[in-house]
Amino acid sequence: MSAVSLSERDFAATVAGDGIVLVDFRAPWCGPSRRFGPVLEAAARRHPDVRLAAVDIEAERDLARAVGVRAVPTLLVYRDGVLVFAEPGALAADSLDLLIATIRDLDMRAVREQYPAG
Repeated sequence: MSAVSLSERDFAATVAGDGIVLVDFRAPWCGPSRRFGPVLEAAARRHPDVRLAAVDIEAERDLARAVGVRAVPTLLVYRDGVLVFAEPGALAADSLDLLIATIRDLDMRAVREQYPAG
């Protein structure tokens, strides 16, 4: 599964839905970004319930700044509209699979109780 490109215009609607959304903030000039993209796409194929999206920080500087991206690649993961993971750097395939499994197993009611929205 290829990543869907996101812009500031469609970012909020994409991450607000049910399920798990992996958002890869990347740059075309960044070697680690170029290597991490295929790892994410392979993970999305192994986990068909996970949606994969990408943001080009060169084209979407304001969006990257708004969500606090300071390095590329940076992975943000949303579950049922809640940001549950945000880290710069590329992950290995097995670490990404473990992250997805961990996020899939989250008790979202407990997450919302612990971290109520705004």
